[in-house]
Amino acid sequence: MTRAAPAPYRPEDFRDRLTAPLPEFRELLSVAWHGGFRPDIGDADRIPVLRGGGLPRAALGETLLTWVGHSSFVVQIGGLTVLTDPVWSRRIPGIRQRLTPPGVAWSDLPRVDAVVISHNHYDHLDAPTIRRLPRTTACLVPAKLGAWFTRRGFTDVRELDWWESTVVGGVGFDFVPAHHWSRRTPWDTCKTLWGGWVIGGSVYFAGDTAYGERLAQIGERHPGLDVALMPVGAYEPNWFMRAAHVSPAEAVQGCLDTGARRMATMHWGTFVLSAEPLLAPVEETRDAWRRHGLPREDLWDLAVGETRSLGP
Repeated sequence: MTRAAPAPYRPEDFRDRLTAPLPEFRELLSVAWHGGFRPDIGDADRIPVLRGGGLPRAALGETLLTWVGHSSFVVQIGGLTVLTDPVWSRRIPGIRQRLTPPGVAWSDLPRVDAVVISHNHYDHLDAPTIRRLPRTTACLVPAKLGAWFTRRGFTDVRELDWWESTVVGGVGFDFVPAHHWSRRTPWDTCKTLWGGWVIGGSVYFAGDTAYGERLAQIGERHPGLDVALMPVGAYEPNWFMRAAHVSPAEAVQGCLDTGARRMATMHWGTFVLSAEPLLAPVEETRDAWRRHGLPREDLWDLAVGETRSLGP
């Protein structure tokens, strides 16, 4: 008789995975008292956006990356179309509406084969966007987040713990650690896991992460990464943000730690989540890249809607 494999162990919560304390209520009050996250948005028109370009289609064996905005990419790899943390909504709860439009119109998308979710914060898991997907779409999600999708009728939902993997259409997806946390309501802090994804063995999507030793661990387990999609925004005030988000300089160092050949910037220019000037994330990333003496062509500081090719 064939015996079913035992179900993976899932703890009550994942607080033991935290590498820094969560913000205390008095710290939240301090941020609010000092003006909160209200930078001058007068530079919003300087955020580069490619309008009306459609979505290029990958040639046979080619990998294409298109930045939609924030942490959303269209990744065309191995004949699949994959979305990372898809957010096409104009507004998410608690903050002003997006500064720049999605870089790819929803109507320009081909069939979406898979969606990868890094964690359940509202700027990464957007219910209105998820509802637009066919219910047969493969949804690859952190441990204990699967019920959120099955309640909405999705039939191919795969929960992964760190270092677990799955395959969709011949392409491998590996869930990897991050220095972050999760919460969607006041009652579910760290009840679901958080992390990043290695797609097809070549594309590392970091989701949200602070700087720490887990980035080097990813590089050790996944040598030969072609590109790291790294967050570079939401880092000021640093005393408050550094436990959950890398600064631009830390993003560059984190890319080096993973061993990735290139770095693409994300998590800036879309939503106002922090106090740094709007263009500072990409400007400081360029400065850090230059200080390390790295080839300029290997820094993909993409415009919203821009596509780059990793080649065959």
